[in-house]
Amino acid sequence: MASPTPNDPLTQEDKFFLLLLVIVSLAFGWILLPFYGAVLWGSIIAILFAPLFRRLLARFGGRRTWAALATLGIVLVIVILPLMLLTSSLVQEGAAVYERIQSGQLNFAAYFQRILASLPSWVTELLQRFGLGDASAMQQRLTTSLAQGSQMIATRVFSIGQDTFNLVVSFFITLYLAFFLIRDGSALSKRVREAIPINARHKQKLFSNFTTVIRATVKGNVLVAIAQGALGGLAFWFLGIHGAVLWSVLMAFLSLLPAVGAGLVWLPVAIYFLATGALAKGLGLIAYGVMVIGLVDNVLRPVLVGKDTKMPDYVVMISTLGGMVVFGLNGFVLGPVIAAMFIAVWNIFAAADQQAHPPAPAAPDERR
Repeated sequence: MASPTPNDPLTQEDKFFLLLLVIVSLAFGWILLPFYGAVLWGSIIAILFAPLFRRLLARFGGRRTWAALATLGIVLVIVILPLMLLTSSLVQEGAAVYERIQSGQLNFAAYFQRILASLPSWVTELLQRFGLGDASAMQQRLTTSLAQGSQMIATRVFSIGQDTFNLVVSFFITLYLAFFLIRDGSALSKRVREAIPINARHKQKLFSNFTTVIRATVKGNVLVAIAQGALGGLAFWFLGIHGAVLWSVLMAFLSLLPAVGAGLVWLPVAIYFLATGALAKGLGLIAYGVMVIGLVDNVLRPVLVGKDTKMPDYVVMISTLGGMVVFGLNGFVLGPVIAAMFIAVWNIFAAADQQAHPPAPAAPDERR
């Protein structure tokens, strides 16, 4: 098929080939859709560890297969194995907390009763106006909610057990793809760039934005999550709160949500301490949460994410939240990537339009 010049009309053969190109591309995407998470994280691993692969490639004398295997081995040691150990500890601690709830040792309804009993009379009257002052009714609602939550957790655990095969398959697909993308990623990237029919300078900018945003988003958000989760878990352990590892991991996951994040966990605990008379613990946890845990989010996230992506903080926050709503956990990467590509494409379009239609020179009166 001959490539038409920009001024030549498309022939029937060209139109048919473009239609065929769109159809087979959509069909291939449809085939990959069930494992899009594995494909995504395999690509992310390849992008993040590409500099390490290039260093090892020089050490191995240009033998790409051995360098890729060594890179993947390092990924397993420093990322996958610690994550598996953390998951094992989390499952054990989650099971222990669930048993304590079932046995009555951990009674959230009783905690709520203590909070109501310690409130001032004017707060109790205000709650009664909104139908929240009846302790027995609220306790019944809370007990029902906990029962439903426990049932949902049990159902989710059962479904995870049923989906173990899919999880294992996705895990190995991720590693398998990561190996080949680490080894052959540069050649594949070059072929994709050559196939895209736009200006070479624009292609370079788009690909540069894509890799920069992925690296900044993953490294930045993961580092912030680890820091906030570890600091929050340390505070809970110091205060003697059961399930510190469980709450630490929960704070780490929630810290992927900018601004609010870990506060959804430590703030209710601080309020409980204040309401039950443990003023030192409550005030101490609030001060620690705002000045230490919150400072990590306010200082590190703009530096690690916003600075490298060259996007305003509010765009990073909105795109992260929207991405997680649409794509789930993978959205904390996909959201900012889509936002960055959106900004880059519109900047390219605006620059091209301005170059094609330069503004008219100002009139003599206007220049004055």
